[in-house]
Amino acid sequence: MHCPPPATPDAVPFFTAQGAAFGLDLSACIQRVLEQGQFVLGPQVRAFETAFADYVGAAHAIGVANGTDALTLALRALGVGPGQRVAAAANAGYYASTAIAQTGAAPQYVEVDEDSLTLAPAALAQALRGADKPAAVIATHLYGRMADMPALAALCAQARVPLVEDAAQAHGAILGGRKAGAWANVACFSFYPTKNLGAVGDGGALTTSDGALAQRLRALRQYGWQQRKYEVALSGGMNSRLDELQAAVLLAKLPHLDAANAARRAVAVHYNAAFAGLPVRCPSRLDESHVAHLYVLRTPRRDALRAHLLAQGVGCEVHYPIADHRQPVRRAESAFALPVTEAACAEVISLPCHPALSPAQIGRVTEAVRAFFSQGGAC
Repeated sequence: MHCPPPATPDAVPFFTAQGAAFGLDLSACIQRVLEQGQFVLGPQVRAFETAFADYVGAAHAIGVANGTDALTLALRALGVGPGQRVAAAANAGYYASTAIAQTGAAPQYVEVDEDSLTLAPAALAQALRGADKPAAVIATHLYGRMADMPALAALCAQARVPLVEDAAQAHGAILGGRKAGAWANVACFSFYPTKNLGAVGDGGALTTSDGALAQRLRALRQYGWQQRKYEVALSGGMNSRLDELQAAVLLAKLPHLDAANAARRAVAVHYNAAFAGLPVRCPSRLDESHVAHLYVLRTPRRDALRAHLLAQGVGCEVHYPIADHRQPVRRAESAFALPVTEAACAEVISLPCHPALSPAQIGRVTEAVRAFFSQGGAC
């Protein structure tokens, strides 16, 4: 659900491209690529892949065209295909479901944890029992908060089922001393412009410490070429390459990511303090495992609050209003009982939370939310 931008001159935007630039002159990055004259799989991509792998703590990073392609390629490289099932959450925007469908497999939706809204270990344990196990599991880090990777990874290892991290919303998050992207067989990142580490267009990457898997991924991102150009050695290949322009921008921004994440987290902490005592559910555990990609409140009065915020010039979004198993393309076949997932989809609303917010803008957001509830929650 996309909220239209506020119309008032002093509106608080949900996202700004200027703020996402981290104060850098990104035009210089672009000019450098134009001057070098190589635009696909060149030195900027190689340099970014090396830097990003080092940052995540993985042996390999493979740049691709976008985050959804990364998920699709991860599943294909793991051998997932028609007739198989992939376990995933159903409250994260249908991106994992899209990737699963592109492999010919079917989703097996698993309930999420009431607090984190990420895969519930107990529910996954149930899905992994018996001989009829899913071929893979996708664990999505949602809103900037990492899923319970120690528990999920242990369950998948015990069941001998490969685990994929969807880390598109958790660049730089750390749990148990390990960053998002370093926990699973393979991890997937999006560099869509609104992400914590965003490009100036689409972009994505995979990280893994499995050398053979990395080799398959590099081949699959480029038609299935493995040893020689134009010789297709692997089926299921795609044309999905991170271009030099995006890699140059990401390479310049990467050293500033941790500071930007800290700024986001500070905004979230301020909101939590300001909303204490209100009849809303605020994000919990705002430590280093949560990089505040989104600041998401939960309230049964979500739609009325949304209308109020827009009238007050405060940008907002809803991430995400329709559970995957309730999407029109799946509604007729849905047999999943996911009450926590469905309740969350009906209540979540995202407030502005990015490094470019000024103290005055943060104050306007908090005042607008508090005013709504002081008026009884009526628009």
